[in-house]
Amino acid sequence: MAEDMRKAFPPSLPQLLIEDAVRAALLEDLGRAGDITTNATLPEDAVASAVLSSRDAGTICGMDFARTAFELMDPELKFTTLVRDGARVKPGEDIARIEGNARAILSAERVALNFLMHLSGIASYTAKFADMIAHTNARVCDTRKTIPGMRAFAKYAVKCGGGSNHRFGLDDAILIKDNHIAVAGGVAKAILAARAYAGHLVKIEVEVDDLKQFEEALSVYADVILLDNMAPELLEKAVKINGVRAKLEASGNIAFDTIKAIAETGVDYISTSKITMAAPTLDIGLDIEIK
Repeated sequence: MAEDMRKAFPPSLPQLLIEDAVRAALLEDLGRAGDITTNATLPEDAVASAVLSSRDAGTICGMDFARTAFELMDPELKFTTLVRDGARVKPGEDIARIEGNARAILSAERVALNFLMHLSGIASYTAKFADMIAHTNARVCDTRKTIPGMRAFAKYAVKCGGGSNHRFGLDDAILIKDNHIAVAGGVAKAILAARAYAGHLVKIEVEVDDLKQFEEALSVYADVILLDNMAPELLEKAVKINGVRAKLEASGNIAFDTIKAIAETGVDYISTSKITMAAPTLDIGLDIEIK
């Protein structure tokens, strides 16, 4: 049932956010004189058809970015989407077709591919982690470690890959970390101060390094407890102590060879910056043919 609910409402982004980002990228690429290579080598009225295809297996993300790039370059271009964001594709599989002015297609190509390859890379990397823990109730989630200006898009890609989003910024949830605890004078003091400050809709999470801090966090009813760099044996103890009181998040040393054992301890979430900061791009190419 939980998995069905996850798939019931696919993630989406406001078109205005996409258009603003793509427009800025096109302006950066076109510079002051436009695409002088394409303009010098192709007739102004040349018409072409092109196909976008994945060179590797992976999870697609960023189709609306690609479509927007071509349409901003020329609203009369016809962009046909062949797969949705979140789709798993095989090497050589076509994901979109474009028809229309050849100059416009080639001038928008790199911007479209940059968004597609980067976001599909994040989605694909997330999917690999998510697949490894699919037999558990744990969810892999992102962090605030994202390329500046790209956070909403990176987190969207994480969702497309089957992951879960952590807080988007400093303003939508309280996460008390070790430096906050040091200044506040302890775990309990920090949580109580946060609860006195926050509104009733703001969740409070605290990072702990050992079971003593963990039990202190439980004693003052933290909503979420981040178990930082704990071995699976300690995570299992924390899960047993917790019962159903707080949501538990594991973080630190998350890799393909560690995430399965961590998920099997019974934690609710596993957060890692790797899915947004270490994901390789998915190789996607454009092939064009003049009509």
